[in-house]
Amino acid sequence: MNKSSKIYVAGHRGLVGSALVCRLQAKGYTNIVTRTHAELELRDQKAVESFFAKEKPDYVILAAAKVGGIHANNTYPAEFIHDNLAIQTNVIHSAWQHKVERLLFLGSSCIYPKNAPQPMTEDCLLTGPLEPTNRPYALAKIAGIEMCHAYNRQYGTKYMAAMPTNLYGPNDNYDLNNSHVLPALIRKMHEAKQSGAKEVVVWGTGTPKREFLYSEDMADACIFLLEQSQDKLASLFNNEQPPLVNIGCGEDLTIKELAEMVADVVGFKGSLTFDTTKPDGTMRKVMDVSRINVLGWQRTMKLKEGIGLSYQDMLSKI
Repeated sequence: MNKSSKIYVAGHRGLVGSALVCRLQAKGYTNIVTRTHAELELRDQKAVESFFAKEKPDYVILAAAKVGGIHANNTYPAEFIHDNLAIQTNVIHSAWQHKVERLLFLGSSCIYPKNAPQPMTEDCLLTGPLEPTNRPYALAKIAGIEMCHAYNRQYGTKYMAAMPTNLYGPNDNYDLNNSHVLPALIRKMHEAKQSGAKEVVVWGTGTPKREFLYSEDMADACIFLLEQSQDKLASLFNNEQPPLVNIGCGEDLTIKELAEMVADVVGFKGSLTFDTTKPDGTMRKVMDVSRINVLGWQRTMKLKEGIGLSYQDMLSKI
């Protein structure tokens, strides 16, 4: 990938896509193609085909997806499987039709089995049952990984699938009903501080452990993968295993520890109460990131510092 390569970032307004555009620009890439949802409906096969025929991008980063936390996954399971299957099917197939040089498909750590050994290696894929609360979303993402692998096997394409851990950062969704746990905690703690509340209620028992990665670190990892030579990535492009790479920091903490850290950063001085009637989800999810570390990439942003930057981002938007 060179600085003038035409790079299409699908989903450029979201947490992931906006970080990718920001980091690509910072690294000197000058030919970045984007489309808003109003300009290009990725669920519309004909619209996607027309876009690829006109623009003919050299590289594609597929960051567009319908995403959300436990509540959203439980409330809209049909949309989560339908929309994600449609988006990735249309984009991946059109990328092949129009000879895209390399494509990077972005998924999620929820593709791995509910009781996968920890930390989770890429080899855990399809070795056990999924977490029920986000199974429709996870199955859609697994299908996207398999599409990349199938097109590589049949057509000799060089498509990769990157599985980020839980992400947070600028342009996150801070809606209390449809956001992920970290931005939701930031919003809850801030509103409690502003109202003078004496307690904040956190979903679940507080005992599950999660790993978090700053979105700009994730973007750097994705660009790093696209910049590598074919020889360096040779192990990803074989007929035996899907071209799958975990992206994370390899460290986790409990939801209780996370809530306490967010309260400290935001300045909420009250108590934390855990609503044990709410679902915990998988008890532990931490990535094995040795595959990408061996290639030469590691995260740089520490969690507490990143939470502070996310809090400032939220304040600028509310």
